[in-house]
Amino acid sequence: MQAEDMEVPIINNLNDNGDRQRPKGKDVFKDQQKESESSMESPNLEFEYGDTDTLTAELSELYSYTEEPEFALNRDYFEEDFRSHARGKRWIELTLDEQRAYVMSLLDALEVTDRDKRLKVARAILYLAQGVFDECDTEVDVLHWSRHNVFLLYDMGIFTALLELLSMEIDNNQACSSAVRKPAISLADSTELRVLLSIMYLMVETVRVQTEDDRPEWRAAREAFKNELGSPLYNGEPFALLLFTMVTKFCSMNAPHFPMKKVLLLLWKTILFTLGGFEELQEMKVRGRERLNLPPLPEDSIKVVRAMRAASPPASAMELIEQQQQQKRGRRSRRPLVKQDSLDTYNERDPFKNDDARDEEEDPEDTDSGIEGEVDPLDRDVIIQPPPPPPPLRPPTERVNFPKGLPWAPKVREKDIEHFLETSRNKFIGFTLGNDIETLVGLPRPIHESVKTLKQHKYVSIAEVQIKREDELQQCPLTLGEEEVEETPTEMLYLGMLPNLSQYVIALLKLLLAAAPTSKAKTDSINILADVLPEEMPITVLQSMKLGIDVNRHKEIIVKAISALLLLLLKHFKLNHVYQFEIVSQHLVFANCIPLILKFFNQNIMSYISAKNSICVLDFPHCVVHEMPELTAESLEAGDSNQFCWRNLFSCINLLRILNKLTKWKHSRTMMLVVFKSAPILKRALKVKQAMMQLYVLKLLKIQTKYLGRQWRKSNMKTMSAIYQKVRHRLNDDWAYGNDIDARPWDFQAEECALRESIEKFNSRRYDKNKNGDFTPVDNCLQSVLGQRVELPEDFHYSYEMWLEREVFSQPIQWEGLLQNP
Repeated sequence: MQAEDMEVPIINNLNDNGDRQRPKGKDVFKDQQKESESSMESPNLEFEYGDTDTLTAELSELYSYTEEPEFALNRDYFEEDFRSHARGKRWIELTLDEQRAYVMSLLDALEVTDRDKRLKVARAILYLAQGVFDECDTEVDVLHWSRHNVFLLYDMGIFTALLELLSMEIDNNQACSSAVRKPAISLADSTELRVLLSIMYLMVETVRVQTEDDRPEWRAAREAFKNELGSPLYNGEPFALLLFTMVTKFCSMNAPHFPMKKVLLLLWKTILFTLGGFEELQEMKVRGRERLNLPPLPEDSIKVVRAMRAASPPASAMELIEQQQQQKRGRRSRRPLVKQDSLDTYNERDPFKNDDARDEEEDPEDTDSGIEGEVDPLDRDVIIQPPPPPPPLRPPTERVNFPKGLPWAPKVREKDIEHFLETSRNKFIGFTLGNDIETLVGLPRPIHESVKTLKQHKYVSIAEVQIKREDELQQCPLTLGEEEVEETPTEMLYLGMLPNLSQYVIALLKLLLAAAPTSKAKTDSINILADVLPEEMPITVLQSMKLGIDVNRHKEIIVKAISALLLLLLKHFKLNHVYQFEIVSQHLVFANCIPLILKFFNQNIMSYISAKNSICVLDFPHCVVHEMPELTAESLEAGDSNQFCWRNLFSCINLLRILNKLTKWKHSRTMMLVVFKSAPILKRALKVKQAMMQLYVLKLLKIQTKYLGRQWRKSNMKTMSAIYQKVRHRLNDDWAYGNDIDARPWDFQAEECALRESIEKFNSRRYDKNKNGDFTPVDNCLQSVLGQRVELPEDFHYSYEMWLEREVFSQPIQWEGLLQNP
């Protein structure tokens, strides 16, 4: 499958400025007014980003609402089988040995040849993993018994048995061919797969989550299970690769009945469990820097982001128009329309907006919007205190109080110091010294001070050390010898994924495109609803509403799983080796990931984040413990009372982080953001008042600010101010002014080809079986060569004479050719 197969429609409903086209006339102002009102009312979102949502939420998202009748089916099959073993006892009343004996009987029954009997036994096991809910009174009890049973199932070897059954189902060509021929696929086509994947998901997710009251044997079981899943124990490859194979098989239309939501959720949780989450990544990064003798990180990025405060969104076009009209009508008041804090973190009034009447006696040409009242903090001192000091706008006590410090310590790369010194030497001396950053002879004193400051903030990343080491290994393959590669779970996963990496990436992006809310239904697109649509389509309005909510929720969960999975892979591969990260990034870029993410954000992001596509009473474990109330159209419309949808906000932040990872330090990819007119799309995303999401939006705006022109920067001073306060500073980066615009031509192909060449050299050196073939020593001693034992096939002596005739006697030998000069 080639990268060209993955076609993501480029955003085509934008006008020349990159804004979404709207109907003309009065509707424009109505729409803009609605937008400005929503931005006025957008509250601060109390959202805490993490690896996953709560355990209850993660378990409930495994099941679609259409599967709800199957809970009772699982219970019935369990009780039917359990009665013959328990002699009137309940499961929770059995001793541990009796429970083990029963699980062993289920394990034996899983090996019968009758498919229907196997399915009944699998449903009984699923009921145990779900927490024998019929014997519990509360949701806490269900989760307690689910945890107890899952560790018991793992201890008895159920996971390995399920894995064999899953492999059989994946290779079941009869089910695949019948699903391909069917005009409409429903839940019934994937029953066996759904039951198996549900048990496996419950086992992985329950064992993965640590609790304070875990027994010592459970902690040992967790480590053992983690090592099993990450090691190539299952058919010589990690378990995650089997799930990746399911994804590609589904996307190539060979198995349209696969329940893709469950596969993706299990794949994400397997990667999260085996490789580690964001906290573990931070610890691994700290250990990696210690191992390479690099200075410690200046701060813990997770803690810094959590401590950040959300900023108010920039004013919308409607607000700016109305403010300009007020000024034209000669209104004295300069009250802003939006009741919001200033975007800056000072929480002080703007020094340029005074209540005194003298403030109104300004230049009549100053009819710009109130947004320009916010000057860039870099310029504030210059404006407030020019050389001839004007009368103060306010008493000195009311002047702006600057914050105690910016959230991030500034960083400088070694190449930035080299570039600074090269420019300075050219200016003051007239020649350069290459990569020398120590010699300062002939440079004026201020340059010495600048270099000292730059060196204080110099930051060497693990990636830079890895690239330098790789260059050395390429140049001196014999003297440096073999590189010792540690067999980490990340390394083993990369090695397994490498042969089909592009297929995996393209398949994930195809699913992301199909699940995105902005995607239009196409006849040739992938059907991701196979495991949500019932056999009989709804006939009442209520059933239709319920199915509509279920379908939307289903898509949201798929987006959540894919975005989290891709981000985890990128972060772990980057830490393991930067070129592993670069090859995944390049496959994503070639498969149109950048326009796909921009297309995702080209919607009303506030309504996506506050979407209420859930029915609380149908969520597991609530639905199996409490009596089901009667559903009405009103109760479905009302949804839950949450301020925002956790999974949607989580997905948005993940996609923004992926976009940042793809474009950071890549000039050609940054220019793609500019060409796809991402600035207005990203600016709309700033309306979400959540600090972490705003940070990653501002990062993406910062890298392209210098290319957007002076007029854009002038009319977006609040955004510029927010970038200054929230995003890390690179001391040499002239992002805010664009005076030193990168003059290099935008040659996307050349940059990507150079990167691909480096990646291929790395893969060839590290993973090619026939590596260093050119440097293998040659044995030129005749006796030694003739004395070597050669392995010959068993039947060789039968055809030896024929071989001599064909290969030796019948071949004319040109002896005189040896006497001629070469």
